[in-house]
Amino acid sequence: MNVDDLLRDTLREQAAEQLPAGPGFADWVLAVRRRRRTRQLVAVVIATVAVVALAVGVPRLSSGKDDVRPTGVVDRENTSAHADQSPPRELIAAGRTALAAYYIPTTVRKSATEKVTERTYWLFDRKSGTYVKAPKWSVVAVAPGMRTAAVLERTLPASRIGLLDLATGEVKRWFPVTHKVGGLSFSADGRKLVATTYTYNPDATFQPADPNVGEPDKPSSRTGLYIFDVASGKSTWGGVAAGGERADGVSTSVNNRQDFAFTSDGRHVWAGILSDDVNKLFYDSTGAEVPAPEDGSTYLVWYITAGLSPDGKHVAGDFAGQTWTTSSYVIDSATGEKTEIHGQELLAWADDRSLIAWDTGKGEGAGKSEFHQRLVLVTIGSDKEVPLSGFLGGSTDVSAGRWKPVFAQR
Repeated sequence: MNVDDLLRDTLREQAAEQLPAGPGFADWVLAVRRRRRTRQLVAVVIATVAVVALAVGVPRLSSGKDDVRPTGVVDRENTSAHADQSPPRELIAAGRTALAAYYIPTTVRKSATEKVTERTYWLFDRKSGTYVKAPKWSVVAVAPGMRTAAVLERTLPASRIGLLDLATGEVKRWFPVTHKVGGLSFSADGRKLVATTYTYNPDATFQPADPNVGEPDKPSSRTGLYIFDVASGKSTWGGVAAGGERADGVSTSVNNRQDFAFTSDGRHVWAGILSDDVNKLFYDSTGAEVPAPEDGSTYLVWYITAGLSPDGKHVAGDFAGQTWTTSSYVIDSATGEKTEIHGQELLAWADDRSLIAWDTGKGEGAGKSEFHQRLVLVTIGSDKEVPLSGFLGGSTDVSAGRWKPVFAQR
């Protein structure tokens, strides 16, 4: 197995710990699946994000060729950067997309064989222009416009979903559910919400009491999905089996957390599966499998959160590492042609040609480790990066305060 394969395997493992980001949202590996325990993985820090993409026009961003200032406002109209802040205190944004929130994960041991990853969120507050701690919530998905968020209370899976007014910090409405919920994601227009249902905490991981004794993986407790109409609160639930095989022999096994998210047109939902041949499946609101939309979705990689570009012409792809040590592919949605672009992992589209990404340092301080990352703005066809945040620390320990971004259209 070469380095690229190891990196991709690690991305998939890490993405399983995250909420969908257009879809898929990604965390670093807290516990490698036992069936892969013999592999030596190359650890790569992955950001878990919730990304909402609308097919609307916005002013084009600068390519970054002429302005690579390390901090402050790089472009007053489109970009707000704070390359000296990690975690950020003030707004980070580029083009149509802003860092609506971030969270810091911590690992809590529940027993000798069970650990749970818990999140503490900071939400952007328009009044103060800063990120404010919001410890009540275990899961947060921010709607387009950054005025409303869907939230779950601390204990997962949750028996109700809240609609939080981000201006007041108060829950405007509660949606009670019969099937308990562990994941949330808005449609691109913000009118619908998909909630992924589980019977057990999807952020729990298990290991043998005796590390020298192998035990089978605990199967995912995912049961299906709710589709909510946000305005009315009306919902439908559809069951989706986790595990087993399709008639064509493709395994439909999933990670403990494998959340659903909407397709770009909002008609269906999709999620990743643990199959090397088919890495994602699409479903209708009843949980029935449907074909992939003819909009480039066939090229989506479930653990790469940026997804389709706003104009639908490009798809954010997997790690490349060919021309540069850290780079990714952008795929032509019509032809499948790949173009290499800077960025270790593509997180969210800022406009039709520019993306927010994690990347390691360049020049001074470069090469410290693959964990020494910051948010940057990268552009198709440009050799420049615009720093947006300060660097994460070098530690792989999630309890060391490494933060995870949550993006939304502003």
